[in-house]
Amino acid sequence: MDQAARAFENKLRSYASAVEERLDHLLGPEVRQEEIARPARLLEAMHYGALNGGKRLRPLLVAESTRLFGGYEDAALQVGCALECIHSYSLVHDDLPAMDDDDLRRGKPTVHIAYDYATAILAGDGLLTYAFDILASDQTDLPDSAKIALVLSLSRAAGIGGMAGGQALDLAAETEAPDEQGIVTLQAMKTGALIRFACEAGAIIAQRPEDDRRRLRRFGEIIGRAFQLADDLLDVTADAQSMGKATGKDAGKGKGTLVAMRGIAWATTELDRLVAEAKESLLPYGAAAEPLNEIAHFVATRKN
Repeated sequence: MDQAARAFENKLRSYASAVEERLDHLLGPEVRQEEIARPARLLEAMHYGALNGGKRLRPLLVAESTRLFGGYEDAALQVGCALECIHSYSLVHDDLPAMDDDDLRRGKPTVHIAYDYATAILAGDGLLTYAFDILASDQTDLPDSAKIALVLSLSRAAGIGGMAGGQALDLAAETEAPDEQGIVTLQAMKTGALIRFACEAGAIIAQRPEDDRRRLRRFGEIIGRAFQLADDLLDVTADAQSMGKATGKDAGKGKGTLVAMRGIAWATTELDRLVAEAKESLLPYGAAAEPLNEIAHFVATRKN
């Protein structure tokens, strides 16, 4: 690993620690909301599902896209935690037997194994709804107009036209393999939508004009595609120990991927092209965009 890569890994770990500290507080038993009871076992399962490791890449994207315009660091952390609640909920539900049926997540028992199926469903439900509680909370120091824009954008990214819809298409792909465009659409929804939101969120938090939102949205679309392509490549080339979860499952279920359709060599070349395209989309910001460019490179070259 070269010096630049090592420095980025250190930054990622440092920000992940900040995210986990905030999530630990937000999901802690001491937090009270209008004295409404929070069932201890459910809260514990939510905490387990959200704080069982992970790179915290999406919150870092929120932070760096916000930092591109200066200020709002604590608000970006809050928004990043809300996004991570959505991402964690999706993983808790994705691991259930009715969906991907995984016993391990990041090398640890999945929530339905550590607890039970019903608690895992409710923990996912709790994390999903709590994300919007965080965004709207007085603790998120943003004008109401920015909060409304964030709620709308995140709900669309997580909902039927975004991640949830993409998950439905992914399940359908087990019985009827999509064509190449179908795979691109599925992946842009299931994986790309939350990454796109993470990038656009910075412009929303900083209350920037539509041109900035559009550029960051485009950057997010590109690296979202790169993230999924790299994931599919790792599913073929990496082992379960390094990934912290089962590998080779897409092929086992007969799911089509761009790697399976086009091959490993094509995927490697395409990742390079996507990184170059992502960087080009941020040229108007000059050197200030370098932290986001580093993330684009990491997304395409990660090993787990």
